[in-house]
Amino acid sequence: MLGPSLAAWILFVFVPLGVAAHQSLFSWDMLTEPEWAGGANYAALLEDGELWRILARTLGFSVLVVAGSMTLGLALALLLDRPGGFFAFVRGSIFSAYVVSWVAVALLWVLLLDPDRGVAAAVLRTLGLPRVGFLTDPRAAVPTLAAVTVWKITGYAMIVFLAGLRAVPRSLHEAAALDGAGALARFRWVTWPLLRPTAAFVATTSLIVSFQAFDVVRIMTGGGPARATTLFVYAVYEQIFMNLSVGKASALAVVYFLVLCVLAALQLRAWRSQTPGTRGAG
Repeated sequence: MLGPSLAAWILFVFVPLGVAAHQSLFSWDMLTEPEWAGGANYAALLEDGELWRILARTLGFSVLVVAGSMTLGLALALLLDRPGGFFAFVRGSIFSAYVVSWVAVALLWVLLLDPDRGVAAAVLRTLGLPRVGFLTDPRAAVPTLAAVTVWKITGYAMIVFLAGLRAVPRSLHEAAALDGAGALARFRWVTWPLLRPTAAFVATTSLIVSFQAFDVVRIMTGGGPARATTLFVYAVYEQIFMNLSVGKASALAVVYFLVLCVLAALQLRAWRSQTPGTRGAG
């Protein structure tokens, strides 16, 4: 039963990863014959400090995306977990952003954030606030891209949290209410403990999405300003298609995969240790 899925994983994940690991040991510009480099590509990434800068930017971006999508997704799920056509329409409207392509989303927000003709600029002028270079200021670019990413994936987080909320037995809420627990107490002691596995899933998928960010970077900032938004996947793209350095690009891809695996494992372990019934489990 697992055969087709395992075959797809091997063909499209592990085989390309093995090829990248092999190519990371060579110096190759796709124009001449590859030359053996050993660990020189990894050493070069470490020596100039570029790897650490990319990792720091990507981690900061991921923290904003994971925290934002989980917070908004849970808040919307709690707010919209009600019967009726109106609430169903609102849920569908919020989720619709998730199914729109990244290219369309990025182009839309480029127009909205235009410093001269965008809606954001008009709002700032109306409020008498100074002009903000959302995509041109190195301090604002990463939070802006994170906000756009959160806007797109929050609908998915909301739907997953809604499924988790509806799996919570109503009898537990009724028993807590009879004991005098208010809404906040019921959420703290009944809903949230049972939602932790759902929250762990949302956090992990949001982390993966944030580490895979490319289209939004390529279209909205091109890695700038001053490389402030050069995240992991975009750095791989730069190395292979702009610098014609297949070896360094492959080395970055291998490091990217390992970092993502470690972060996902740590995140799942942290959530599992806080989930009732799994504390202390290996």
